[in-house]
Amino acid sequence: MNLVIDIGNTRTRFSVFNRGEILITVPVYEFMPEHIDVLQQEHPALQNVILSAVKDYSPEVKLALQHKFEYFIELNEHTPLPIENCYKTPETLGKDRIAAAVGGFDLYPDTNLLIIDAGTAITYDIVNDKNQYLGGNISPGIEMRYKALHQFTGKLPLVKQQDFGKLFGTTTEEAIRAGVQNGVVFEIDKAIDTFKEFYKKLKVIITGGDAEFFDKKLKNSFFVNFNLTALGLNRILEYNGEIQ
Repeated sequence: MNLVIDIGNTRTRFSVFNRGEILITVPVYEFMPEHIDVLQQEHPALQNVILSAVKDYSPEVKLALQHKFEYFIELNEHTPLPIENCYKTPETLGKDRIAAAVGGFDLYPDTNLLIIDAGTAITYDIVNDKNQYLGGNISPGIEMRYKALHQFTGKLPLVKQQDFGKLFGTTTEEAIRAGVQNGVVFEIDKAIDTFKEFYKKLKVIITGGDAEFFDKKLKNSFFVNFNLTALGLNRILEYNGEIQ
C-alpha cells in the first residue's frame, strides 16, 4: 500500500492507494507527523510514500516519513518519470503539473492529452501520443482574478465566487462576476479549440478545486478527475519501485 502526500498552494491532501486504487483521500490544512501514526494504525500494510510539495513544509514531517516507511520519495526534477519530460527548465516546473501529466498518461497512455488544472492558477499542460510531456500555459485562477480586480483598483469591491449564468451584469458586482466567470470559460474553450488544431484526437481532462465549476459551461467535451494529481504521484512512486 502507498501513501501519497500532495502539499499544494492552498491545501494539502493525502491519499492511500492499494494496488493502484484510491482507498481514502483526506484534505488537511497541514500534514503533521501525528497523521502518520494514525494512518499506519488504520492501514498496517502501508510501506511506501511519495511527497510532493509546492511550498515549504515542516522538516519534522520529512524525518518522520523517512524513518517510518520502507520506501520514501520526495518528488523533484531528478525523480525518474514514466513519461519523457521535455520541459526546458524542469527545476522550475510545478510538481503538481508534472504529477497531473503522469496521472493523465496513466489513464490514457499513447494519447494526445490536454490537462487543465483549475485551482489557485489555471494550468494547461500537453502530453502527446508519444508519452512526452511538452509543456503548457499558466494563467490566473478564478479567485485570483476576483482578488486582482479588488486589489489593483481603487473602488471595485471584492466579489465572492458564486455561479452566475448571465452574459453580462447590471450592477458592478454582477459585472465583475460575469467578467471573471465568462472570461475564464471563454479562455478555456478557446484554448481547447486551439490545441485541437495541433493535436489530433485530443482528450481533455479537467482537475483541481474549481473543476466542477465548468460542468455544462464549456462547449467542448472533457473528462473531470479530481484525483488526477494523486493518481500521477502514485504512478511515479510505483514506477520508481519498479526500476530500483
